[in-house]
Amino acid sequence: MSLFSTGISGLTVARQALDTTGNNISNAYTPGFHRETAKLAEGQGDGGVRLQEVERQFNRYVSAQHNDSVSALSGLEIYQSQITQLDNLLGDLESGLSPLMQNFYSALEDLSGAPSDPAARQGVIGNATTLSGQFQAFGNYLEEMQSGIEGMIRDEVSQINTTADKLATLNREISLARASAGSAPNSLLNQRDQAVAELSEHLNVTLQIQDGKSYNVYLPTGQALVSGTQVYKLDVMNSASDPQRLVVGYQESRDNLAEVNEQRLSDGSLGGLLAFRRDTLDRAQNQIGQMAVALGESFNAQHRSGIDLNGNQGGDMFTLGSPLAYAHERNVGSAAPSVTLGEFHLDQEDKPLDDLSRLTTSDYEIRVVDGEPAIQRLDSGKSLADEEYLYDETAGTLTFDGMTVTFNGTLAEGDRFLVQPTKQAALGMTNQIQDTRQIAAAQEGGLSGDNRNALALQQLQFEPLVGNEATISQSYAAMVSDVGNQSHVIEVNAKSQQAMTQQLRAMQQAESGVNLDEEAANLIRYQQFYQANAKVIETGTTIFDTLLSLRT
Repeated sequence: MSLFSTGISGLTVARQALDTTGNNISNAYTPGFHRETAKLAEGQGDGGVRLQEVERQFNRYVSAQHNDSVSALSGLEIYQSQITQLDNLLGDLESGLSPLMQNFYSALEDLSGAPSDPAARQGVIGNATTLSGQFQAFGNYLEEMQSGIEGMIRDEVSQINTTADKLATLNREISLARASAGSAPNSLLNQRDQAVAELSEHLNVTLQIQDGKSYNVYLPTGQALVSGTQVYKLDVMNSASDPQRLVVGYQESRDNLAEVNEQRLSDGSLGGLLAFRRDTLDRAQNQIGQMAVALGESFNAQHRSGIDLNGNQGGDMFTLGSPLAYAHERNVGSAAPSVTLGEFHLDQEDKPLDDLSRLTTSDYEIRVVDGEPAIQRLDSGKSLADEEYLYDETAGTLTFDGMTVTFNGTLAEGDRFLVQPTKQAALGMTNQIQDTRQIAAAQEGGLSGDNRNALALQQLQFEPLVGNEATISQSYAAMVSDVGNQSHVIEVNAKSQQAMTQQLRAMQQAESGVNLDEEAANLIRYQQFYQANAKVIETGTTIFDTLLSLRT
């Protein structure tokens, strides 16, 4: 190879190296860009230099660790943002339930001191209206949070599908590029890895590389989301067990949308939303409902045992939202479930199965096994023992934990039913007594000024009405503390995960990120390389011209 040809090869490679450096600089702040390095090799044959490849600085294993960490952090951050709202609501000293319950029982204390006083009676009615209205407001707020979560789930699913489509398209484009040029442009590879990173923000996906080329992405359930150029989309659907609940579905085929086990959809913003709804929001609704039932039904039971100023038996002061029960949409039998709550047996130590003090904060799944119902608590997964429920096959009733479920129709093996005894109790809580004379402050047979039932009503604040172990005020304080502790734990975990993510990001950038100082030095180096090769060409030209002049 001549000196002229050697210089040309060097000049060409120097320009390519300058192009690579310039591309690094221009994309220094482009999301998903990985620094490129010009790899040089000795020219084939008689010398010179050639560009072996423009190598993308990408570490697959560090990138996978970083994506997993980002997914975990994204889930914790969305969980934290939601639980903080709930914590602020419950812990608010002005809008919380605790001061209103204290005011209500103080009004009952005033009534017991002056049972015939219209002002004292009006105080009870006013505080009962305020307290029941606040329970209802809490119920509405939590219901709105449920609706908001469902809207966010819809958005998450839409973004996941959009990114999955993008990833499948990039798989196709990269495959075509490899077929035509023998290798894929680094820009397409960067875009594909960035798409995987974006998916990880929404969900903890698993990446598998087929034949070292095509990306396949799987959900935490093991179901494929992207397989080569094929996309299996997610969608939202009504739960088969709870028609009021929106869940994530997986498009197994064109006509088949299967419900995804949401407990397996971990991390990412979608996983965080589902975890918050399942582990905190559902429980909060049930806890508020349980307290509403404990307050309302215990007061009603005691109030019915008294006499009002008209000489009539006391009536119910509080109304509550009805318990819910659903048959699974795939049931074979015709049975339709309905639920009725029991009553408080305030004067008994050995409480029957339908005593309302047995009511829990759990939802239940009832499954027909060997012809009989089997009951499982959904909060703990615990199955009720035989002595914890009573099944009357003739009447079609199942009594347990302060309620009775009635099956209207025929049960079939494998049928499933969902029972939500307290979820909507607070939503429907109202005070229905507005006439001061209808407050039953006296006991039956009492004289004018009798306050014995008013005292009994006031005494309810000290009774373990919630779960047979806590007063209503204690239960509310425990709920506030529980949500506060959860919020703190999530906050601490999020900070720890953020630190880990930053460390992994630093590791990734150390290898793949663009260092502008280093690239500036490369510009000078490759510029000198270019100028030196230009000088070689100039020298070769001079020699060539000199030789030509000698011939003449």
